[in-house]
Parts: sequence; C-alpha cells; structure tokens
Amino acid sequence: MKTEPPRDRDDKSPRPRGRRGLLQPGSLRGALDRAGAWGRRTAALPAVRSSREELRSLGLALGTPADSARPLLSRARSPWIRRLPHVLAFGAVAALLPVTTTVLVQDYGMNGALAGAFATAQTAPLLLAVSRPVQAWWVIFTADVVAAVVMLGVPGLDGRSWPWTPMNIVGYQLLMVCLGLRAGRRTLLAVWLATGCAGLFFEVLSQEHSDGSQLLVFTLSGALLLLSATLRERGDAQRKLVEQETISEAERSYRTLLEERNRIARELHDVVAHHMSLITVQADSAPYRIPQLDEAAAREFSSIADSARESLKEMRRVLSVLRSENAEGERTPQPGLRQLSQLVDATVRAGVPVTMSRTEVEIAAILADLPASVDLSLYRIVQEALANVVRHAPEAPTTLSVHLEGAYVTVIIVNGPGRTRRVPLEATGTGHGLVGMRERVRLVGGTLDTGPLPGGGFRVAARLPRHEKEPDSP
Repeated sequence: MKTEPPRDRDDKSPRPRGRRGLLQPGSLRGALDRAGAWGRRTAALPAVRSSREELRSLGLALGTPADSARPLLSRARSPWIRRLPHVLAFGAVAALLPVTTTVLVQDYGMNGALAGAFATAQTAPLLLAVSRPVQAWWVIFTADVVAAVVMLGVPGLDGRSWPWTPMNIVGYQLLMVCLGLRAGRRTLLAVWLATGCAGLFFEVLSQEHSDGSQLLVFTLSGALLLLSATLRERGDAQRKLVEQETISEAERSYRTLLEERNRIARELHDVVAHHMSLITVQADSAPYRIPQLDEAAAREFSSIADSARESLKEMRRVLSVLRSENAEGERTPQPGLRQLSQLVDATVRAGVPVTMSRTEVEIAAILADLPASVDLSLYRIVQEALANVVRHAPEAPTTLSVHLEGAYVTVIIVNGPGRTRRVPLEATGTGHGLVGMRERVRLVGGTLDTGPLPGGGFRVAARLPRHEKEPDSP
C-alpha cells in the first residue's frame, strides 16, 4: 500500500485527483449546477400536472348540461314571458335556415341537398339551446367545422368568407348568448378556447382561403359570453339576495312571535301565581278555620299546600328561562279593565280624542266574573290599539266600546283618518302590534278582527270568552 509523502505547508502544488478530489471547488460547482437543473425539472412537474388537470376539467365542462335543462326565463311569473325564449329561438331558426341554405347553394356552389343538411344542422339546434345550450353548441360547432372542411373542395371559394359564412357567424353568436345566460364559467371558457382552436386549425389548413373571419368570431364570441355571463351572475346575485331577505323576514317574524309569547307568558305568570298563592294560604289555614277537622283531612290539606308551593317553584323556574338576561322582573300588579279610564286619559293627553261607550260602573259590572287572564288580555289589546292610533293616526277621533254578547265580552276600537302616518304598524305599542293582539286572543280562545276602513281609519275588534277556553293551536 502506497502512502503519500508528507507535504510542506507552503507547498501550493495541486493535489492528485483521487476520492477526496471530488470535493474540489470546481467539482462542487458542477454538482450544484446539476442539482439545480434537476430541481428545476422536478419543480416544473406540478405545473405540468396542474395544466393537465385544467384541460381535463375544461373537457368535462363541455360535457356538463347547463342548469339541469331548465329553460331560460323559467322562473318568470307570466306564462308569456316564459314562452318568449322559445318564440325567439323559433323565429331565429325560421329566418336563418332558408337564408343559410340559399347562401351555401348560390355563393359557395354547394349541392342543394348537402346545403340543406348543413343549414339544418347549423340553425335548428338553436331551438335546443333554450334548455340545453351545451348540447346545442356541440351540434352547431361540429356542423360548422365539417362544413368549413367540405367547402375547401367546392370551386369558387376564392373571395368568399371562410371558414365562417355570414349566416354561421350570426347563428353562432346567438348561441353564445344562450350559453352565457345558462352555463358556468368553466364551460364558457372551454367553448371560447375551442372556438379559438378551430380558427387556428383553419388558418393552418388553408391560409390562402382564410379571410380573418375566425378572428372576428373569436372576438365576438368572447365579448358576448362575457357580457351575457355577467348579466346572468348579476341576476343570480339579486335573486339570492331576495331569497335571503325573504328568509330573514320570516325568521324575524318568527322571533317576534316567540318574544311576544314569552312576554305574554311572563304576564300570565302573575295571574296564575296569585291563584296558586290563594290555594296555598287556604290549604294551610284550613285546620285552623275548620273546627273538629279530622287528621286525614288535615293531611290532605297539607298535601294540597305542598303541591301548590312546588308548582309555584316550577313556575318561577320556567319564568327564569323565558325572561331575557337584561329583563327585570315587574314590581307592579298586572293591569286590567279597571284601569281602562287611566289608559284612556293618557291617550287623550297624547293628543288623541277618545270616547268611551261605557262608564266605569258598567265596566265593573262586566268584570264581575271575568277571569284574570281574559281581563289582562282585554286591557293589553286596548292598550296596543290605542298606542297604534297615537303613532299612526295622531289627533284622529277614536271610539272605545266594551259590551257583553252572551258568553263573550267584546272590545271595539275604531279611529278615523289621522293627519300623518309615522311608523310601520307591527312595531308599535308595548309589544309587537297586531302580533301581540293575535297571540293574546289565541291564548284565551277568542277571535280578532282588524283592518282599515273604507273612508280611512282603522278598526280593531276582539271577542273573548267570559270563561277561559283551551287556546287554538298556533
């Protein structure tokens, strides 16, 4: 085994090339260059794959039907507007078919039967374009390409428009409008690129006959596709906006209904709690009020009192769920028709002249056996109605009547036309306007009749049972 003789530190002569010589600066630079070239080639692979995927997706787009074969203007309410695209397509075919046939026969010297076949294939699919524009494009595009190739063998082509005849250009642009109004962006891009590729193919195939019509078709097609697609997307955006507004309005109405029901439930809690408290007091005091009460009856009264107290606890739990976080519990008793005169006085001070058809004594007679929930509902209905008059018809003369009709008590509030209308009706009063009235009437099993009067003004009539009934299902 040979050993390298020792070298002086000042010796600058090159070392012999061996296994360690691969680490020389020049060798390292070459290795880095080769590695960089390999890295550039591998970095280009994702771009190639991405291009292939894009081409594949464009090809798939050309085979995808547009919008499930739904015709243009199919959402229109009027049947005449829904039929309009079919009428226009039929008129276009009726106008283009004979003219295209005549042009192919007279200007291009094509056989009559062959010209009729090509003209039919180039124009009749416009009828299909109303509902299936992609399929119609395949037929027309194929017919145009085949006809252009066939025309190369027809004498007298010099000086004529080729590869697109004037009628082909008109029909093809009509098809572009149908496509733009129906198909997606990828499909439109694929159609436009296919049109450009066809023009490039004809330019290479016969430069002496090409007159630049392919450039005109390519430019017009792109412009019409862009314009019609923009109009379609704008219409779709507006339609979705209307749908979202409709959904939002429905959700807002439902939320208002729930809020009003919760508010009514909180008010009725006081009424029920009052009765439950009376039951508790009477049951607890029964052994002291009734002499010689046996032990079994005393236990029964004690059980009744315990059940009443437990029911009150459960009602308070339910009320805590219904009450919002920011809502405070009411400290005053729930009002009724006994406070009707104070309510009328407050309305008069607000600038609305109110006339009552009953005196306080007559109203007190009506309230003799009226359930507390019905009494509260009647008061709230009158309160909402008068609040609406104050806000919608200021200074309008108003009449308020309360009377009995057999097993029912009826309140009617009628106001004349006011000077101005200030705010929407449903958002007025202590609750949510007519929504609150309807819910209160439904909860006690009554009926509500509201509506404008022929000569101006508004009428609210509520008919509630004097004895509570089961509420109607919402």
